[in-house]
Amino acid sequence: MDSTPERGEDVVTQLYGRWRGPLLGYVLRSVGGDYQYAEDIVQETLLRAWRHSDSLTPELAGPWLYTVARNLVVSGYRRKGARVAEVPMEPADLPPVSDEVDKVLRNWQVAEAMRALSVEHRTVVVELFYRRRTVAEAATVLGIPVGTVKSRSYYALRALRGALEERGVTEP
Repeated sequence: MDSTPERGEDVVTQLYGRWRGPLLGYVLRSVGGDYQYAEDIVQETLLRAWRHSDSLTPELAGPWLYTVARNLVVSGYRRKGARVAEVPMEPADLPPVSDEVDKVLRNWQVAEAMRALSVEHRTVVVELFYRRRTVAEAATVLGIPVGTVKSRSYYALRALRGALEERGVTEP
């Protein structure tokens, strides 16, 4: 067979026209529908076909192309399986953060947890802990009985503690 560069380009053009679609469908099924990855596999397969264009006939190249594509898919799965799992950064691995930044982050997390409370519970927490009112003063301001302020405070703090534990701000 003729091994000139032009012949190689002609063979690849014919292979691409004849086998790209069926090969892409085969590879897509093999890689679980990851279109970009399948395109990469098909492109690599056709690149290898170009390198072996002197021994390929476009009409009969199907088995060779499918075998190369299958081997590339298998190699890709093996590479993914051989990778070291990502190690999450632990707080000790992070650079030291100033106390001010740490305080801002903690306040932000508490504010997010407060948004998870009901309006009634949130208003009681704000009156008691942010405005530093007594239970009686909070009851007067909110126009509710003292017992209701105590009850809402208990359940609000319980819910707030749970929300902060979920966010990893406090420990159970």
